[in-house]
Amino acid sequence: MSNLEANKKVEVNKKVNDRILQGDIFKDIEYIEGAEVKGEIIEISKIIFPFVIVLTQDCDLAQDFEYQTKKSNQDKILISIIIAPLYNAEHVFNGEHLSRFKFQMQEIKGKTRPAILKQNQLPRYHYLEFKEDEDIPIVPSIIDFKHYFTVNKNYLLNIKKTNFICRVNELYRERISQRFSNFLSRIALP
Repeated sequence: MSNLEANKKVEVNKKVNDRILQGDIFKDIEYIEGAEVKGEIIEISKIIFPFVIVLTQDCDLAQDFEYQTKKSNQDKILISIIIAPLYNAEHVFNGEHLSRFKFQMQEIKGKTRPAILKQNQLPRYHYLEFKEDEDIPIVPSIIDFKHYFTVNKNYLLNIKKTNFICRVNELYRERISQRFSNFLSRIALP
């Protein structure tokens, strides 16, 4: 366990930038679950996640921002951005974080499992607890690396001023990024 995990209280920056950065946390993000055509009516089912974190690499986000206005060679442009929901830690421990969708998740219980998760020793999850003096309106939270999706970059840019909460400082976001990529690149076993 590194000193970062031992400390576990995440430092943040609340300054809104012109561009989206890795580690940005947004509130009230819409995810289109599906669309169904019924005659002349299109029914759209969407999920609104209370909080999400941007996982796309910051170098890609910076290059996208830089090349956005260039008339030539726009091969660095991003269409979408990878994000992951932040779930209330207590709901995850109780297996209830997706109960509104009628899913019963595995409980993380016992004497050691919640402590191991809080120390970021379970590869699937990343625990975040924000410093009290940062005045961040987010309870202790968990990223489940199995639950990630993309959103349109312009959607995030359009709501950045109203829905941006904070940005996880560089050391913390690098650790999250590393753990996310390690989880995705694990070798599948039968």
